[in-house]
Amino acid sequence: MDDLLREYLPILVFLVIATGLGLVLILAAVVLAPSDADPEKLSAYECGFNAFDDARMKFDVRFYLVSILFIIFDLEIAFLFPWAVAFGDLGDAAFWSMMVFLVVLTVGFAYEWKKGAMDWE
Repeated sequence: MDDLLREYLPILVFLVIATGLGLVLILAAVVLAPSDADPEKLSAYECGFNAFDDARMKFDVRFYLVSILFIIFDLEIAFLFPWAVAFGDLGDAAFWSMMVFLVVLTVGFAYEWKKGAMDWE
């Protein structure tokens, strides 16, 4: 039993050090951070307009459509590139499963197009 505890001792030391360091850094940020808001920080930054109303206000649905569009193309590249690299070693099942995947992505893209995500005003 004593040998088992010695094997887990480095893990316990690591957890104690990580927790201690995390607490020290959080407390240092609370103590050292300025508490008054700088007017430059409250001004318009890259978006070009000042902060307004509540953060939970409704946004135009096009913002969400553009994010879905990004996810569609991001997923396509993330799965298509490794599949293309290993294409020579894959069988018919892998080919047809990728075709089904591409059809699903194409349906999502057609939905985006129909909803007007490509027409930004």
